[in-house]
Amino acid sequence: MTDRVLELLRSRPDLAELAAFPFNFDVSRAYHVEDVHLASGASLEAIAGDDTGGTYFLCADQAVLHASSEGDAVLIADSVGEALEMLVRLPEWCEGLTAELDEEGLRAQVRAGDDEAREEFAPELDAQRAALISGLGLPDRPLVELFALTESAAGRTEPDHVLLNSRDLCAYQLHESYRQCLRDVVLRPGREILERMRSGDLGAREEAAADPVLRAGALRAAQFDRRDGDLPFLRFLLEREDAERTESFEEQRLTAVLVASYGQDQDVPLLRSVSWGQVTDSAGAVEWARAEEAKRHERDAAAENEFTWIELAHRQGRTEHARVALIRLLDDTGPHADRLRELSRALERIGDHAQAARAQFNLLSLQDTAWDRALEAYILARLERGKGDLAAAGRALERARGAVGVDGTAPDSTVAEWHRRGLGRLITEQHLELTLAAVEAGETDLALATMTHGKVLLNTIAKQSAKALSGLSTRAKWAVAGLRGPVA
Repeated sequence: MTDRVLELLRSRPDLAELAAFPFNFDVSRAYHVEDVHLASGASLEAIAGDDTGGTYFLCADQAVLHASSEGDAVLIADSVGEALEMLVRLPEWCEGLTAELDEEGLRAQVRAGDDEAREEFAPELDAQRAALISGLGLPDRPLVELFALTESAAGRTEPDHVLLNSRDLCAYQLHESYRQCLRDVVLRPGREILERMRSGDLGAREEAAADPVLRAGALRAAQFDRRDGDLPFLRFLLEREDAERTESFEEQRLTAVLVASYGQDQDVPLLRSVSWGQVTDSAGAVEWARAEEAKRHERDAAAENEFTWIELAHRQGRTEHARVALIRLLDDTGPHADRLRELSRALERIGDHAQAARAQFNLLSLQDTAWDRALEAYILARLERGKGDLAAAGRALERARGAVGVDGTAPDSTVAEWHRRGLGRLITEQHLELTLAAVEAGETDLALATMTHGKVLLNTIAKQSAKALSGLSTRAKWAVAGLRGPVA
């Protein structure tokens, strides 16, 4: 559905001219300096530009995003009408506007800015403003309210309105004051359930008992907000984690640390079990808890690994929050192999194969051995295929073949037995997967070429395996073949 104000600007040249000058919202400049898209994948339409190369975009939810030509992007309003209100009544030439100003303070700042504008470039500013407000039917709301709307919109840029460069997939910058703290976002449910449990709400315990993700949030909340009376429900959390054998060992360990820190005799049997015998008495429990906390800085929320909050966001179903956090981490990551690998795997887990491939491509360039190059190239091929770039997947597999020497190159000793250690199977399977994808996409040449390479890999593995088998003893041949009778 097209915004009413936008329709007026497109159908009324007189109003469009006023919006373009002096208020710098030019619907004839509805294009951006580069291809962009939203990280969320939602639709985006360029609707106007400014005289610095910036662009106003209309999002699928009718919100308006402004992107500068210098790589910044921020949500400015929930509709084109609100955006025009802001641009007309709180124009860009008014400096020093802050949330601390009251109505009169804002009016004073606008008057000062308007005075300069009249002198420098807009002598008919008052008439132009009045005509545009009237023509567009903009409301006459208090400036404090309008400023608050704009600030609120900016604070909601993340996670659904993060703008990416479509070529490099890097995110446009957002001022730190408008960035969401992922830790606070994912801890909110845990803090709420924790407070309810502290108040004796039995229903809260039942909710936590039924929901391992909610328990994880409550645990993390208790980790950084410790109270003397928390032991009963920490004990409850530990018992639930132990009974259910949840997938998160780290959460069970952390719960055990928090329980152990109280040094109660009745907790020793369970603590002995979950600590693999490291805790044998109450004094040892306290000592063990202190040692574990010292190793991981577990009293400092700011020191917690960012992936803790990203993983919790993913488990909570906050995929866009997790995606934005991972993209911004990737943008800030240099040639750091371990961090790139962690980012690549985390992005693949949330289903963002394009960003995962970006991280993986950089990771591949850092590998020193043929084995590592082959392994990371195989993973890159999987990610490129997942994002739909079959040609790029083919190039990645070419690098994998080169690393193991199938194409005639001389690999190093790390891949001397690549065909026997699982790597050959992985690379070959990826050739078959790409062949099927290419057939389905109608890319016949790629399918045939990839299948040819896959056959070479299969033949090489078969020959090497046969050669290895010929050197085995008769007893070993029985084991390999799974036979129960004589072997010729």
